[in-house]
Amino acid sequence: MATSGTTSFDLDIEEIIAEAYERCGIETRTGYDLRTARRSLNLLFAEWASRGLNLWTIQEHTLSLVAGDFEYDLPANIVDVLSTVVRSPQGNQNIDVVVNRFSQAEWLHTPNKGGTLGRPAQVYFQRTITPKVYFFPCPDDSVPYTFVYYAIRRIEDAGAYTNTADVNFRFLPCLVAGLAYFLSLKVAPDRIPLLKQIYEENFKLIGDADRDRASYYAVPERTMYP
Repeated sequence: MATSGTTSFDLDIEEIIAEAYERCGIETRTGYDLRTARRSLNLLFAEWASRGLNLWTIQEHTLSLVAGDFEYDLPANIVDVLSTVVRSPQGNQNIDVVVNRFSQAEWLHTPNKGGTLGRPAQVYFQRTITPKVYFFPCPDDSVPYTFVYYAIRRIEDAGAYTNTADVNFRFLPCLVAGLAYFLSLKVAPDRIPLLKQIYEENFKLIGDADRDRASYYAVPERTMYP
């Protein structure tokens, strides 16, 4: 027997909604059913941003720093900043130096924020509606500095019903399970416990699998005894 030979399975927004409603024991019949489900789907995407998952939404960004300016706006769709370096040219190559992240209190207690000049060594990320970053020391004019960082961006809105969701295909079962649970709060209260359990199990399964992998080395400690 032959296999399909394809690996392109996906669901558009309307199909995701239909599957979620079916898990609630309901068929979509009206335009309002679709609209309320799409609203719940966008709320589910917002919840996922808070859960800190979504490796497929991690992107590299660069920001050119201006001498004497320690405050910068970041794109509005950025949820959080992860790894950060400051890049500077040396001869015919670029050198990346890790910058440590300030806490809010550490940044507040830093004296002379704009008056200390040098290569930025620390950064404070402010998670406001328009995200901001603050650098210390304030960039000087010795070389052109570039802030290079990996950031988690927002998942794109559901949009038109013919769109596909802005998720990796491995997350489709979890996405449907989450939407079914969200919809059950409105249309199938008797199924809330079951659908919530299924959603959490799906999320744990994909959360355990969707993580950054790196080599791990264990070095035994040697203790000298007299």
